[in-house]
Amino acid sequence: MDAVPARSTTRIRLLLPALALLAVPACTSPPTTANTAHEGPPDHVAAVCGHVEPGPATPPAGAVVVHPGVPNDLAVQTANHPPGTTFWLAPGRHVLGDDQYDQIQPRNDDVYLGAPGAVFDGRGVNRYAFAGSGSNVTISHLVVTGFNAPVNEGVVNHDSGDGWVIEHNSIEDNHGAGLMAGARQQVRANCLRTNGQYAMNAYQAGDHITGLVVEGNEITGNNTDHLEEQYRGCGCTGGIKFWAVDGADVRGNWVHDNQGTGLWADTGNNDFLIEGNVIEGNGGSAIIYETSYNAVIRNNTIRRNNWVDGRSFVDKGDTFPAATIYISESGGEPRVPARTDKIEITGNDLIDNWSGVTLWENADRFCNSAANTSTGYCTRLVRDAATCSQPAIAAPPLYGDCRWKTQRVDIHHNRFSLNPEVVGCTVLCGRMAVLSNYGTYPDWSPYRGEVIRQAITFHQGNQWHDNTYAGPWSFMAVDTNGVLDTLAWQAPPYQQDTGSTFTAGTGNR
Repeated sequence: MDAVPARSTTRIRLLLPALALLAVPACTSPPTTANTAHEGPPDHVAAVCGHVEPGPATPPAGAVVVHPGVPNDLAVQTANHPPGTTFWLAPGRHVLGDDQYDQIQPRNDDVYLGAPGAVFDGRGVNRYAFAGSGSNVTISHLVVTGFNAPVNEGVVNHDSGDGWVIEHNSIEDNHGAGLMAGARQQVRANCLRTNGQYAMNAYQAGDHITGLVVEGNEITGNNTDHLEEQYRGCGCTGGIKFWAVDGADVRGNWVHDNQGTGLWADTGNNDFLIEGNVIEGNGGSAIIYETSYNAVIRNNTIRRNNWVDGRSFVDKGDTFPAATIYISESGGEPRVPARTDKIEITGNDLIDNWSGVTLWENADRFCNSAANTSTGYCTRLVRDAATCSQPAIAAPPLYGDCRWKTQRVDIHHNRFSLNPEVVGCTVLCGRMAVLSNYGTYPDWSPYRGEVIRQAITFHQGNQWHDNTYAGPWSFMAVDTNGVLDTLAWQAPPYQQDTGSTFTAGTGNR
């Protein structure tokens, strides 16, 4: 659905496709929350929470000192000083006034530095910590906690100002999202922990976010408000949500134990590099790339994700291959400028997740169709969604350009390791898939019937090759009715995973 609360900055929307319910497979008893027993990140990924770099113990030259014993001192000092001022928050608990809309409105180029022990506390009263349209603002070395942002809104950079630098903070135990994002925002070395909805909601009104950097953060335990239970099928929870971001580097983060998806690029995103992250123990997919374009997903360690969401499909009797990396109506498009013209998934180590990679395309979801849950949005190739109608949509170029194609996805040189005893399931938890539904809606759609099933499986350049598999893997192609073994997956007409190796057994390392 498309309705959002007042002052909201993105959309609650339905993602998962409706599929026929089939027989429930036999599985052992699962954990009911994200798996929390992890090995910890490799050395190249920072474990930030509890180890955030402290700020300066004394105020820098020329900085305005903000005193914790003076209520609302930070807001008053900000209002009384010109743009480009540096504010040093002394050790202690800093608070705003008692109105829910009391907040800091930084001016351009303002800098906010926390001394060791400086805490900015919303006390469950204030909605937002830092808001407004100021650009090139720096927030660092602060604990930001206790703010009460509504669903889909954020506490830090609430109004998605451009050029913000947010680094070395603990943004934790807030409702809503810990922070929003603007163009050229840098989010580095923060602890983004146990916020009610997301760690970050990367959405800006007008869809102008470019050059976003998210590097070296620990993103953990978010969605403490269990919003999927309140808004069934909303797709509105997890670690980070990206919406219409054109250019993002997501590197070296530890994304773990979030309730929901770890990293979700949803609608109109392009030119992503997701590299060198450890993504583990999240209840949903590690990565979703949906109705978006051109990405490189490489050299990530991805383990024990999707146990909760994957099992929920089984419990409903739904055989849809819920995946750890889920590519949904997304692909490479040379006409959309980016660092790559495909979606490349390479060099990743996937260990004991609920299934592997699913490539999916909803035949009924295209511009101007009521089945498009990104209401009002069209592809980057069509300016006006209303033009995607009969008779023009039945012929080129609109026949191809009015739908988001899962195409040019290249999955190679990854390791997929699965021990069903670790995951707690004997079937339906070790699958790769490339598939679509039978097109039925709307009645004027040119994509009804088998058209999209055949296209995604055979004609859109999607390929697996040169991967390494350990454990009992199976494969799906065209639709959910058939499960393929390794030989059938590699043989005509599918001819997938050429050059790959398969080792039987449990996938123990």
